[in-house]
Amino acid sequence: MKKYDVAIVGAGPAGIFTALEMIKKGSKKSVIIVEKGKSVENRKCPKTVTGKCMNCKPYCHITTGFSGAGAFSDGKLSLSYEVGGDLPLLIGEELAQDTIDYTDKIYLEFGADTHVEGVGNSEEVKEIRKRAIQAGLKLVDCPIRHLGTEKAQELYFSIEKYLLQNGIEIMFDSQCSDLILNGEKCLGIRVTDKSGPREIFAEHTVVATGRRGADWLEQLCTDHGIAHQPGTVDIGVRVEVRNEVIEKINKVLYESKLVGYPKPFKNKVRTFCQNPGGFVAQENYDNDLAVVNGHSYKELKSDNTNLAILCSHNFTEPFNQPIAYAQKVGELTNMLGAGHILVQRFGDILDGKRTWQKELSRSNVRPTLPDAVAGDITAAMPYRAMINIINFIQAVDHVVPGFAGAETLLYSPELKFYSNRVKMDTDFNTNIEGLHCLGDSSGWTRGLMMASVHGVLMGRILA
Repeated sequence: MKKYDVAIVGAGPAGIFTALEMIKKGSKKSVIIVEKGKSVENRKCPKTVTGKCMNCKPYCHITTGFSGAGAFSDGKLSLSYEVGGDLPLLIGEELAQDTIDYTDKIYLEFGADTHVEGVGNSEEVKEIRKRAIQAGLKLVDCPIRHLGTEKAQELYFSIEKYLLQNGIEIMFDSQCSDLILNGEKCLGIRVTDKSGPREIFAEHTVVATGRRGADWLEQLCTDHGIAHQPGTVDIGVRVEVRNEVIEKINKVLYESKLVGYPKPFKNKVRTFCQNPGGFVAQENYDNDLAVVNGHSYKELKSDNTNLAILCSHNFTEPFNQPIAYAQKVGELTNMLGAGHILVQRFGDILDGKRTWQKELSRSNVRPTLPDAVAGDITAAMPYRAMINIINFIQAVDHVVPGFAGAETLLYSPELKFYSNRVKMDTDFNTNIEGLHCLGDSSGWTRGLMMASVHGVLMGRILA
């Protein structure tokens, strides 16, 4: 029986950068990464050939595999500590920003584009901020390094090879089923691969399963008494408009990070993951749950820009199943779309009617997700979330005239599963000795950069 110094569950950014930083710090400790999906070079989405989602089994190749969901989506690195979740609350804003700057240099080392979006143009940014303030919104300054969906895959392939060349063992097509515990101490993990079930023992176990594994980690916390609390769950839509409508924002900021608290509920609503000239995409989670996302390539461009509008839900006692709640919303929407993503024109929502396919074919805004089904997303979206989204879109229209146009498309469901927040100290120790939880599944980060930062800091501690 071989025992490792460190066992990492999940080869997303948090897990990858844990191992990467250990190498950079000269650590000689033995490390194994267990990944449910395939290596990055073997991740293939058949939709590029078939033109429609094939609902791949046993998992979606866009969300699962080396580099996680991030590398196969828009591939953007947010370079400000103000964006990417609540990790700065745990470690401090100064350390968070310093580590972002450090991690960014690693991305550059492995081939990231040297150009940074959203810097300069100070007078134009001031004008956009002024309009945002007048609309009751906050514009968050955040430089963006855009990897691009296809370029990100090349970059992470380089990192994958680097890890393997430096002695990191990676098990692909391997499902972690459980932790091995002795009282309140974690001894390792139980894994099932092609040869069957096996146990992997380790001094330190790092769970970094991303948004894809958030509900699995939540169940682990419940089963094993890992201290956690229900946090935020985001429910929303992906909005698509013509490039001409949002041209100035795309040019000046590349990504507009707008935050508002629209009446009457005053929940936090924000824009997220803006893709100029991008494509709306479908991702599939467990239980055949289809959710919408956005992709943005370096070379291939469309006539449209898409972005998410997410409404944050914070639940109070006695309710403690926010992930299950969001999944139910998604399941209901999928039911209305017969297993497909639903799309509806904003003007039809305001008119209280569904959208028909023939109406989409006559619109200026043609869907970049061709197999989305025209319908009525309001029949599945909770009232509170729908009102928040409508009012937020109308506020954004003051910043981007035409954003609330009748032909603006709304796709549903866009869901972000990172609601289970694991309680940890500043060294990322849980109440279970030897167990650490990182990245989006931990509830502390959101997105590529902050998950990578979480991994870098974990790697330093373990090294």
